[in-house]
Amino acid sequence: MKRFLIYIVKIFLITVLIAFILDGLYTYIFLQSHNRGKIEQVFNSNAQKYDVVILGSSRANNHFVPQIFEKRGLKTFNYGMSGGHLFEASLMLKLMIERKYEIKNVILEADLNLSNDHQSEGVSAKFLPYIHNSEIIKNHFFNEKDFNELYYIPFYRYIKYDNKIGFREVCKIIRDDKTNSLDNSGYYPLQKHKNGNMKNNIVNLNPLKHNKYYEEIEKLCKIHNINFIAIMTPMCENVKGMNYFEKVQKLYPEIYNYENVVKEDKYFSSCGHMNDAGAKIFTAKIVTDFFKK
Repeated sequence: MKRFLIYIVKIFLITVLIAFILDGLYTYIFLQSHNRGKIEQVFNSNAQKYDVVILGSSRANNHFVPQIFEKRGLKTFNYGMSGGHLFEASLMLKLMIERKYEIKNVILEADLNLSNDHQSEGVSAKFLPYIHNSEIIKNHFFNEKDFNELYYIPFYRYIKYDNKIGFREVCKIIRDDKTNSLDNSGYYPLQKHKNGNMKNNIVNLNPLKHNKYYEEIEKLCKIHNINFIAIMTPMCENVKGMNYFEKVQKLYPEIYNYENVVKEDKYFSSCGHMNDAGAKIFTAKIVTDFFKK
């Protein structure tokens, strides 16, 4: 029995050692990554200067065309992340500030994502390789229910989110495989699809009275003298519950409502996302209204 217990202890210690080694190896590899996505590009970058930084979800990623800003001489990058929430947008801005980015204007897509203050696990997982290398990331995740497991158990985060930061992603970093997330200065253009869903129902959606991460972004901009522009972006015509945008306006009167700037379905890829043609019309309107010469 004693020999059996000793054997079990040895197996446990070897497993823990391997977990520590793999954790360190994976983290080292992620620290070398620069061209796989927006999060690692920011984390592993030095100070940058931008006239305009765009933050938000896919409704930022697919709706703001940096090239139109740049025609006005405004250096711009779209850091919108598909599937992301304000949890991730706030953390991105914190990392930029930590890296001494000089930012004159932040445009935040703030509409549907005001209805929650949760993390988007599929997006937030991409910050986790750096959780031991950044107090900013550690503190941002500190109140999440699984923080202790993610922070203290070696290699746990890589196993739990294997489809995002696991073995396959590590191999792609080693091979220096690029993605398209950094193309077009971060903007991802959509096309008109024949089978695009042109109906949506947001009747039961309600903005939070106090969205923690929206307020964080607003406060960070004020502290660091960044002009903060929060915008609601368009949806297609066949949406039930469009009074959601009025609810947002009542709770957050400082947010500009551009929901009805683009209306026709021909300018949408799906009900919640404009295609490239619609995005260009929308962006041109934003640039004209906020960045007059």
